[in-house]
Amino acid sequence: MKYSGMPAGMWMIFKKSFRNALADDLGYDYSDANRITKSAKPKYRKIIEKLPGFEKEDRFKTNIVNCALLTAFLLNMDRRPSVEEATRYYEHAMTNKATKIFCRMGGKKKFTDSDIEGMKKTAALRAGDRNPYSWNMDYLPYNDGSGYEARFYTCGICALMKEYGFYDLVPAMCHLDYTMSELGGASDFVREYTLASGGPYCDCGYKKKGLV
Repeated sequence: MKYSGMPAGMWMIFKKSFRNALADDLGYDYSDANRITKSAKPKYRKIIEKLPGFEKEDRFKTNIVNCALLTAFLLNMDRRPSVEEATRYYEHAMTNKATKIFCRMGGKKKFTDSDIEGMKKTAALRAGDRNPYSWNMDYLPYNDGSGYEARFYTCGICALMKEYGFYDLVPAMCHLDYTMSELGGASDFVREYTLASGGPYCDCGYKKKGLV
């Protein structure tokens, strides 16, 4: 994957919040946070450039870039965080002003015809068959009309974090699904299984707000 373009832009958007969360959530002083951030940038670029290119229609490119961001910082931390610490760190690092705007915009489109059509196209694409760092999913509408489930059978985040020795911290990224759904304001997120916890699949359920 080329570093120029979206991956480079994501670094610019999130480097400050990832740095600040080192101090606010993991207890680093700001000089150490700056040092870790400086070291994480070339590592992030190296991770990105090792990844295969994503198909134009693959909507999950952003997910793997976010994973590369977290992985780059984890590789340069002075100590390995616990799952609980990593969960808190990643949530606060990712939920900056740009993410909140993005989630509100997404919330306005949730459950619209274009949203549902996009889910169906993603399910049909099965990009994970050709790219081990992408995802395969099924689109499963709820029979009562209350929303839908995206059910994942392969996970690029699992593949990338396993490669770099952080598979046990995948749940820290999974938790962000709840946060982003809440920020969107249109859905309540529900889940029973994750691949990272040994489940048969990852179920990402979106119930129309107020119907859970």
